[in-house]
Amino acid sequence: MLLIYVNLYKMELSVSVQKGLRFLADPSVYDRTSFQGLVDASFRSLLSSHGDSSVLDQPELKQVDQIQVKQSHAAATTFILEAVRHCADRSTISIGSCPPRVNDVSWRLQHHIKNAHLDRVNEPFYTISLKTENQGSLEDINFTCTVEQLQDLLAKLKDAAKSVERASQM
Repeated sequence: MLLIYVNLYKMELSVSVQKGLRFLADPSVYDRTSFQGLVDASFRSLLSSHGDSSVLDQPELKQVDQIQVKQSHAAATTFILEAVRHCADRSTISIGSCPPRVNDVSWRLQHHIKNAHLDRVNEPFYTISLKTENQGSLEDINFTCTVEQLQDLLAKLKDAAKSVERASQM
C-alpha cells in the first residue's frame, strides 16, 4: 500500500485534497501502474503550457472510476503546487510504505559556560537523541536545541498529534 505522509504543520491541505490523496494511496483504487500513470499525468498537466483535457486519457487510468481519477488528479496537482510553494524536500514529504518509527528518546541538559571568545554565556541547552527504525534499519537522530526551541518543538508535536487524530476520525 502506498501512503503519502506530509509534515502537517507546514502544509495545510483542504478536506477534498486529503480525500483525493487518500484515493490515490488506496491500493483497492489504484495499483502501482495506475498510481504512476496519475502522478505522471499530474506533472505533465502542470508542465504543459496549455490546458490539455486529454492528459487523463491514459490507458493505465481506464480501469479506475473516472470521478476518482479527476478528484485524485486535482488533489495531486494541488499537493505538488503546495509542496513547491513550501520548498518541500524529502524530510517534509515522503512517498513510501511507512515513516520512520521512534523507538526511544534520550535527552541531556547541558550548559554553555563560555563561547569561543571566552565570553561568559551560561546558557542551558538540550542534547536529544531519537532512536528510529525504518523497514528494519535502525538510525540515531541527534540534535541540540535551546529551551525555547524545545518548547517550540513540543508545541509542533502536539499540533501534529491533533492533526493525526482529526484525520483518523474522518
